[in-house]
Amino acid sequence: MELLLHSIKLDWPVLLPILICSILVVAVVINRFQFYKKNKRDVVLFIPKLQKELAKNNLQGAQSVAENCGGVIGEVTEEAVRIFSEQRNGFSRSFDLVTALATRKLEKNLTVLGTVGGVAPFLGLFGTVVRILITFQDLAVQGNQSAAVASGIASALIATAFGLGVAIVAVVFYNYFQATVRHYEANFQLIKMLFLSFIDSKDESNLQTSSNIAL
Repeated sequence: MELLLHSIKLDWPVLLPILICSILVVAVVINRFQFYKKNKRDVVLFIPKLQKELAKNNLQGAQSVAENCGGVIGEVTEEAVRIFSEQRNGFSRSFDLVTALATRKLEKNLTVLGTVGGVAPFLGLFGTVVRILITFQDLAVQGNQSAAVASGIASALIATAFGLGVAIVAVVFYNYFQATVRHYEANFQLIKMLFLSFIDSKDESNLQTSSNIAL
């Protein structure tokens, strides 16, 4: 602990950027956890309810189900119902645009974690190099002192350890949140396939009706 306090006191200018990175990581992690928790929905229960309303061609009911669901899933589904009622032929492209915008919300600030995960180790290494150079300079002035060398190197390695620690935490949460985003994207695809299945069945029904009329 004494060594850590000594290192912070001496090397705070090079440790400050790593500290800022750690604060950013904590802020993003808390923000994303709150956002994903707020928007978490059970799609296994939601999809059958939506499917039931679409099977009855009750778009009002489907819209109501989406509104009751809420969150990102509900917002995307509301837009899907609107597109389904207005432009079924271009449903796939329009829905992909909606999901792309929703994915941006889900990925917000995740680049901060990715950047910190890549940069923090180098900041720590930079701090280590600076401290070692200062130590060697002091030794050149004061003469060869093994205790001073050991203390200087130990103090220098704290910056590397600090940088690696921040980077590891950032990368772990970055990968975890990316997996969460992919889970949402998979749910979007389920919703898309549900609507497309009704569009295809409607097209087949119209085609069969036209054939019967022709006969």
